[in-house]
Amino acid sequence: MTWTPHATVATIVEKDGKFLFVEELADGARVINQPAGHIEDNESIAQAALRETLEETGWHVELKHLVGIYTYRAPHNGVTYYRFCFACKALTAVEGYALDTDILSAQWLSYDEVAAKAEMHRSPLLMKCLDDYLAGKQAPMDFIYEHSAPQRSFLDANPSNEPDDVGESKS
Repeated sequence: MTWTPHATVATIVEKDGKFLFVEELADGARVINQPAGHIEDNESIAQAALRETLEETGWHVELKHLVGIYTYRAPHNGVTYYRFCFACKALTAVEGYALDTDILSAQWLSYDEVAAKAEMHRSPLLMKCLDDYLAGKQAPMDFIYEHSAPQRSFLDANPSNEPDDVGESKS
């Protein structure tokens, strides 16, 4: 069996002493979480954080810094998640934005309100990320390096069509 970790992003958006959260359905249960989701193919980590926040909350945000990188193995499905969590500045809300279908609502909650809903937390990472943010943990955005290699076909890399290092040729 192949082990496949899931690369995800989450954002902490603070405005007027409250934090932007989503209420969503996960495995049939109502849960709360930071705006979060999977990094898609050919998408940078930063792009994923901006996209997920908009899709789940209708808010445009600016990434300020990386709060941390977290791992979590979900007991209900055995999947390991790697979460890149960012602190963000709220910019503008998009009026009438159609949120992702599994999102019930976007909510601004105080720390105490979030803590009081512990039974609704999607995972322990929710409070860990929020506590780390409030403790001032941060890394600059350039802490993450993402190499973007030009897209090349096999023939570009091997124009003579000679066998490659495993003895296979294109034709």
